[in-house]
Amino acid sequence: MPTLRELASTIRSKNAGVDHITFDIIFRERANFERVRNAKVLTRESVAALYRMDPERITDFVVFEPANAIKFTIRRDRPSGGPGEHDVFGSQQYAPLMGIEIP
Repeated sequence: MPTLRELASTIRSKNAGVDHITFDIIFRERANFERVRNAKVLTRESVAALYRMDPERITDFVVFEPANAIKFTIRRDRPSGGPGEHDVFGSQQYAPLMGIEIP
């Protein structure tokens, strides 16, 4: 089975304000986007399980057809740059998504 890393052209995370991190999964080929979308391996619930968080922390989850993209935003545990926070820019949070297998 291919992984999300093999099918998506872009997988990234970044700050979405001081209290949120947003994730973008973008596909160059429409067929790859449809394969991932139809497999339903990326859902609010599956993302919450992958990141070991309460689904309530996912503030937005959007399958954006015009851009061949799946996007979601999570509420941070700690504010960006606050004490104990380990990724000020939110740019290191996408890695767990890369290994998701797509049937």
